[in-house]
Amino acid sequence: QVQLVESGGGLVQAGGSLRLSCASSGLTFSRYVMGWFRQAPGKEREFVAAISWSGANTNSVKGRFTISRDNAKNTVYLQMNSLKAEDTAVYYCAASPLSFTVLQYEYKVWGQGTQVTVSS
Repeated sequence: QVQLVESGGGLVQAGGSLRLSCASSGLTFSRYVMGWFRQAPGKEREFVAAISWSGANTNSVKGRFTISRDNAKNTVYLQMNSLKAEDTAVYYCAASPLSFTVLQYEYKVWGQGTQVTVSS
């Protein structure tokens, strides 16, 4: 069974850091581009970051968030620094079989999400 499981969310004060992890099982991890998305209360889910099997990556929160992956551990990470109240959201990990994409509809496998709450 294909599965993505996020962890590492929680409550943090503004200016703090969190590292999210997403462990995959049931898929050939190195063949998938991995992405992070988030959905804040009352808002649509939005793209945060994506990384290809080779490490090529992009993110929408430049300078504060960094995406990385460990293909040997079938895990993708999102390091979040200098967190702000507006980063409060449920963060989702997702996998796409394409070589690279930032489009939500091209991600076919999704985790359940992990809550990140930043207090100001």
